[in-house]
Amino acid sequence: MIHEEIPDQDIRLRAPRPDEGGAIWEVARDTGTLDLNSSYLYMLLARDFADTCVVAEHQDRIVGFASGYRRPRHPEVLFLWQVGIRPALQGHGLGKRLVAAFLRQPGADRASLLETTISPDNEASRALFRAIARELETDCRVSPCFAAGDFPEPGHEAEELFTIGPYRPGALNRLIS
Repeated sequence: MIHEEIPDQDIRLRAPRPDEGGAIWEVARDTGTLDLNSSYLYMLLARDFADTCVVAEHQDRIVGFASGYRRPRHPEVLFLWQVGIRPALQGHGLGKRLVAAFLRQPGADRASLLETTISPDNEASRALFRAIARELETDCRVSPCFAAGDFPEPGHEAEELFTIGPYRPGALNRLIS
């Protein structure tokens, strides 16, 4: 895989616009590793959940995203659903920048816990979220969430729940964005 070197200041992190759901879907598809949902779902995320989503833009092109939502019955919990980065830009810290920006979105205001699910063999994501917990100076608890058999499609791995927190809003200043 060829890694593209782009200076951090050349990548702009911002909330998605309603018309960018298709571009977010393309990034998810191009990763080759994310569960690819319908393009319609990514369009809804960009339109209705922009306060809890972030896109990374380089030269007017979406090159990464983080999507999530507030858990309706647990408003202190911010659930990070997917982080996707075009393969040529992976491995340069953009994932951590996206998560940091995600935690600063208006929809994350007053949240104190971050949740995400990660498959047991995804070492890169596991390391990323443990590093985020360390930088926030808080706990990272891992517990079962979805068993492989819970998924209707064959071959889907189990997903473990990573719970980071509680964290204080001021701790977000320690995260690189």
